[in-house]
Amino acid sequence: MPRSSTARPRIAITVGDPAGIGPEIAIAAAASREVRAVCEPVLYGPHSAAALAGFPVGQVSAAAGQASYDAIVAAVRDAQAGAVHAIATGPVHKEAFAACGLPWKGHTDLLGHLTGSPRAAMMFHSEPLRVVLATVHVPLRDVSRLLTQALVEDIITLTARSLPDFGYITPRLGLAGLNPHAGEHGLMGDEDDAVLRPAVEACRARGIDVQGPLPGDTVFLKATRGAFDVVVACYHDQGLIPVKLLAFGQSVNVTLGLPIIRTSVDHGTAFDIARQGTADATSMVSAITLAARLASARLASSRPASGSP
Repeated sequence: MPRSSTARPRIAITVGDPAGIGPEIAIAAAASREVRAVCEPVLYGPHSAAALAGFPVGQVSAAAGQASYDAIVAAVRDAQAGAVHAIATGPVHKEAFAACGLPWKGHTDLLGHLTGSPRAAMMFHSEPLRVVLATVHVPLRDVSRLLTQALVEDIITLTARSLPDFGYITPRLGLAGLNPHAGEHGLMGDEDDAVLRPAVEACRARGIDVQGPLPGDTVFLKATRGAFDVVVACYHDQGLIPVKLLAFGQSVNVTLGLPIIRTSVDHGTAFDIARQGTADATSMVSAITLAARLASARLASSRPASGSP
């Protein structure tokens, strides 16, 4: 049966690792007034008391890793088939993934694999600051090697192409430098001048409004004061420390570059407080409502114009 033009989008909510807080925040968020007002939530993964009994609370296990993986696969399958319009994911545990033999370090690389996306990137979206990561879950010693000009160009281009979906029609990007003072013209490392600067120049030549590399100790401050709509960070902690300092619990993890909409919480599995009734569902609510907003906009743009046959 065709959906009416006023129908709310259906949002898949995966519960994440069943040994952590994912199931309880997913249930709480799905039942919240804010979520029910903007979408039809659909839970994926073990979340009933009976289903959760098979997963010891707060413990890494292959079974929990497999269950969280299976929920993601099912949600992606349904999103690709149009049965749901977006996915909001609960936190998974990387060690549990590894325990059941999965090669992926988390959602971003797994979702890229499942959807056949050649390049996916992690963005943290919040009111005071938006950050995209050029590299994600890799050891710090490997960051310099992985930061090629081609990668940085791809991430900048993907970010500029994606930001209009979030209301930034002509986005302004700032690229954080890798080294202190963005290398100080080679005095503190040559990656900024040899890799990052040429990537910025190439993107600017294609019409992208991007500046950098800029010193990492000031670029985020400039962004919060309105100089940039988003900052591209070179590595995980460089980007996530400022956004979590400013908006922990309210920021949303968004995967750019996928054919489907995917959002997530800005925190981990919190094994230490799992099933104690104290977990805060605010970030999950934010993730679901942002997914619903993006899905509603996409649905609206795909409907025939008024008066069309």
